[in-house]
Amino acid sequence: MKVQLFVPCFIDQIYPQTALNTIKVLEKAGCEVSYNPNQTCCGQPAYNAGYWDECRPVARKFLDDFNAPEYIVAPGGSCVGFVRNHYDKLFPDKNMSQNTTQKRMYELTEFLTEILHIDNMGASFPGTATYHDACGALRECGIKAPPRALLTNVQGLELIETDDCEVCCGFGGTFAVKYEFISSGMAEQKVQHAQKKGVEYIISTDHSCLLHLDGYIKKHLIPIKTAHIADVLASGW
Repeated sequence: MKVQLFVPCFIDQIYPQTALNTIKVLEKAGCEVSYNPNQTCCGQPAYNAGYWDECRPVARKFLDDFNAPEYIVAPGGSCVGFVRNHYDKLFPDKNMSQNTTQKRMYELTEFLTEILHIDNMGASFPGTATYHDACGALRECGIKAPPRALLTNVQGLELIETDDCEVCCGFGGTFAVKYEFISSGMAEQKVQHAQKKGVEYIISTDHSCLLHLDGYIKKHLIPIKTAHIADVLASGW
């Protein structure tokens, strides 16, 4: 199966290895992955900040960059949810190209489990971990079971649920800047709950959440690491 890869800005600029691991996972799953080097942002930052007019040309470029008929897969639910659920507001008089693009957009774990029907990548990642439900994946895309199904089948990994797995980490894009103390308090709560469970890792589908949590963890010298699920699924083979 041919698929197109969309790389979210956080991954492109800060965590490029996760993009490479996404390709690695998709190819092992039997996909032929294409990457359009002209791709940029989906437009979400400008949209969330209220700059819809500035967002539209970025979103139009996204539609142009991904006008091929194949599925579009991204290692992050935030961008996927934005394209699926908010392009209609940007372009209320949508054309067929926009409609099909929205329907072809998938987050990595839901694509593996729901389209390819794969829940075991043969990965090995020894340790204990909890899974954080990123708001973009859970609330925008309804993704809850797919990442857990995949992580459950990772050899050597013990997955432990925390009491607040569905609670926001506090990042929220510009929210973390505008409301620093609230944002930091939410990260603190998330990390403390992970500490109480004695886990070594916090795993998620979205690097924006993990960046936020990792900042708090490193500042307070807490012995927990963060890991993107694509990196976990690409480990051990």
